[in-house]
Amino acid sequence: MTSPIEPIIVAEHVSKRYAQNESRTSLRHEFNDIAKRFLKQSIARKPVEPFWALRDVSFTVPAGQTVGIVGRNGSGKSTLFRTLCGITHPTEGYVSVRGRFSTLIALGAGFNQERSGRENIYLSAAIQGVPPREIEHAIHDIIEFAELGQFIDLPVKRYSSGMYARLGFSIAVHLKPDILFVDEILAVGDAAFQDKCIERILEMKASGLTMLIVTHQTAQVMRLCDRAIWLHKGRMMMDGDTKTVMEKYHQMIYETEILPTLNTPSEATPATTPESTAEAGPEIQSAPVRLSTPDAP
Repeated sequence: MTSPIEPIIVAEHVSKRYAQNESRTSLRHEFNDIAKRFLKQSIARKPVEPFWALRDVSFTVPAGQTVGIVGRNGSGKSTLFRTLCGITHPTEGYVSVRGRFSTLIALGAGFNQERSGRENIYLSAAIQGVPPREIEHAIHDIIEFAELGQFIDLPVKRYSSGMYARLGFSIAVHLKPDILFVDEILAVGDAAFQDKCIERILEMKASGLTMLIVTHQTAQVMRLCDRAIWLHKGRMMMDGDTKTVMEKYHQMIYETEILPTLNTPSEATPATTPESTAEAGPEIQSAPVRLSTPDAP
């Protein structure tokens, strides 16, 4: 069993260089590539040119902690997850993940479209190192949690996005991992499914599971995470308690994206005169709003 004193996840001075002229492969496509390799299918690749997606990122995560990874699109969050999951290797630096991990990285990631939901349960488990005899004991619970019933033996290409999401989540949480990586999967599905996911994640958190969660939903970070790491343009901006990090992150968004639009007049806006100002009434000033927490009144 993993010692609670030693970190279960370590990233030391991690940098990742990608191709600037190639479309950056999504986590879903990365896992589909893994599935193709597993099924002995060929994979085409494009030429590369240097682009740094991560630069000198370092942190550790102790066992049992839930960490939120936040940042704007293109900040390096998914690249960091690829690196931690072993989907890709860092160009510079070192990562270590101790224990079995399960991934919720994208809708239907790693699924074979021509195979049934049941067959994809075994395929997904095999990709993550879980043998068929072990997943056999959980097959009933996986299908029941996913609420697929008679549809479990249909090819997944006939599934709706909600069915994809339910099956992917159910597989991941029933593999009994030591670590769970979650990348935006909670943004899909209906409200009832999202609530069900959150409740299951809270149960796993209470049991001591280690989790890293990527999401743009502030409420989820505040509710689920003990700590947050803020990435910006591939670099770590801040690592600390969730409330402090999220306040600084939203302050940056306000100052760099919202405030300039409030202070920059449109070309179509007529020049302001003392007469027009008097008719319009007093000036209204905008200010950022502090984040509330689940414990706040």
